[in-house]
Amino acid sequence: MRTHPQRHATSPSTALRNLGILAHVDAGKTTLTERFLYLTGATHKRGEVHDGTTVTDFDSQERDRGITIFAAAVSCDWDGHRINLIDTPGHVDFSDEVERALRVLDGAIAVFDAVAGVEPQSESVWRRADRHHVPRIAFVNKMDRVGADLDAAAASIRTRLGTVPLVVQLPVFRDGEFTGVVDLLRMRTLVWGADRDTCQPGPVPDELREEAGRRRRALDEAVAELHPAALEEFCAHSAVREQTLTAALRELTRSGEAVVVLCGSAYRTRGIEPLLEAAVTYLPSPLDTPPVRGTLDGAAQDRAADPAAPLTALAFKVTTTPSGRLTYLRVYAGTLTKGDTVLDVAANRTERVGRILRVHADRYAELDRAVAGDIVAVIGPKAARAGATLTTPTAPLLLEPPQAAEPVVSVAVEARRSLDSDRLATALARLVEEDPSLTVRLDPETGQTLLSGMGELHLEVAVEKVRRDHGLEVNVGRPQVAYRETVTRGVSQLVYRHVKQDGGAGQFAHVVLDVEPLHPAVDTPSGPRDTTQDLVFQSTVTGGRVPQEYVRAVEAGCRDALAEGPLGGHPVTGLRVTLTDGATHPKDSSPLAFRAAGRFALRRALRASAMELLEPVVEVTVTVPGDAVGAVLGDIAARRGRVLGSATRAGTAVVTATVPLAELFGYASRLRGRTQGRGTFTARAVGYAPVPAAVATEVLPR
Repeated sequence: MRTHPQRHATSPSTALRNLGILAHVDAGKTTLTERFLYLTGATHKRGEVHDGTTVTDFDSQERDRGITIFAAAVSCDWDGHRINLIDTPGHVDFSDEVERALRVLDGAIAVFDAVAGVEPQSESVWRRADRHHVPRIAFVNKMDRVGADLDAAAASIRTRLGTVPLVVQLPVFRDGEFTGVVDLLRMRTLVWGADRDTCQPGPVPDELREEAGRRRRALDEAVAELHPAALEEFCAHSAVREQTLTAALRELTRSGEAVVVLCGSAYRTRGIEPLLEAAVTYLPSPLDTPPVRGTLDGAAQDRAADPAAPLTALAFKVTTTPSGRLTYLRVYAGTLTKGDTVLDVAANRTERVGRILRVHADRYAELDRAVAGDIVAVIGPKAARAGATLTTPTAPLLLEPPQAAEPVVSVAVEARRSLDSDRLATALARLVEEDPSLTVRLDPETGQTLLSGMGELHLEVAVEKVRRDHGLEVNVGRPQVAYRETVTRGVSQLVYRHVKQDGGAGQFAHVVLDVEPLHPAVDTPSGPRDTTQDLVFQSTVTGGRVPQEYVRAVEAGCRDALAEGPLGGHPVTGLRVTLTDGATHPKDSSPLAFRAAGRFALRRALRASAMELLEPVVEVTVTVPGDAVGAVLGDIAARRGRVLGSATRAGTAVVTATVPLAELFGYASRLRGRTQGRGTFTARAVGYAPVPAAVATEVLPR
């Protein structure tokens, strides 16, 4: 018998929680989501990842691979609250799914392995949540594993994530087995039976009373240091009451000053009910979050989560199902009713909403309306893309869309039968529509269709989706990495005159450019470089020799020239261009002429500059048995990698290194072979680094 209070909420905004599950791959996100659904009565059977019976990993590839690939939304009710949950992928190749989910979430549960603590992708998703100002609580999972250590996991949260962990539980072990927790706020023990469905509350055992008292006092002191009301009470009474402590923890969580830490075992279904209670207690409702901010005619404007306000919703995911084209929406303001006509603000196009659905992974329940704070899917919009803002036509407001990451790996794809070329083009277009982190382009030199994505696994999944969903046989070429070119030594006072006479109005533009590296003093010969800024353009022209509208045209032309560099036609990044002088013609000068002048002038300047080829570099974290470290280090060195450090955890070695992405193709198979299948690795992009001269000669066209 389950002991939680089960009441179905009417879902007012105050009783709504839009939460995500964030973690490193294999930390237990999907299993935790399954336990939430089971304990809240949303499902009647525990789904297991290893059996392929989970609700959220419903795609055939997810079940075959045993990992989460696509962010899945589910809903459940707990203690009068409606919880919309998004189970996000943990693999770095699918981080764009996490980014889009974080854009629409109000809170999140970060899951950590009790043995490994904070892992690389845990840190990556944590930083993403920081950027989106998403409050979090932490759940230290797998307390049933040998070597599980709640204190070590909390310490890693403090040191690696730079936040204050407030541990509110003490794990209880009996005969070496994790059986329950001590709730430090209420000073009671929660113990789960062998059937995993019963939770028995009781007093703190005698053998744990002293330790629990010490930890409760440490919690009081830690909260008092951060919260004025708790400090006042602590100074007056040398303790903090449960009510004050709960209110302080809620405020500290929502402000991001600290993170509440709980523990348990999702697989054993232990510690899940307190986690659900903490989620609805500490994490915010839509009304607790700031009003959404958008732009209207260039001016910023806020809209609160008010059902009576003009409709404002953001499309964050698009999928194609047998039921039709589903557009997932977060409704920030107003009310969306079935049959409404909405405006796609960026495209300036109206769409009709035919159906509104409450999503439960791959199943749906039809709704008549969705109100501010809801996350739903709609059927009807035919062209709205991920990132589109849908509003009331009479009150448009443009919201900032999620930013898709820049692809770093490409493969050449072609239909095995020439008759299927058009079908392949349609399938790829649908693929890109559903996953904005994928891009498709035609290589003008080779005529190949190139599919680009975030990693080797990302592209492998995408191609397999084309094969399975569209029944196409596809040939795939070896992945290509996205190289960049940059300036190491620029040129000064490059003069370019653009003169064109073809019988009508002519074109005249005269520009003088200085070109130099953007950060010459910061870049190191071998370290990764920040390529987030491709061009910094400035003008020092005085006396009105080049009008401001022409200066903007010159900048646009320079950006056009960055598309193809002189070394191998790769995009150019990391340079500063200064327009120092110029001249105009009273009749023949125009923005078009100056844009052409900027484009051709920068191309000429790049050919005259000293250029360098850059390649994407990733940070690799390899976890292997201790006896395989030597072989792994040798293999990393052979792949032009640089070892950053190594550590030993629970009998295994963890090696961190930076490796050029081009050298990582096939590494998963090689690592499995060298470690008898016991080695694993994760990778995250860290920037670009210069390609050694010997390697560059092989990459660049002859």
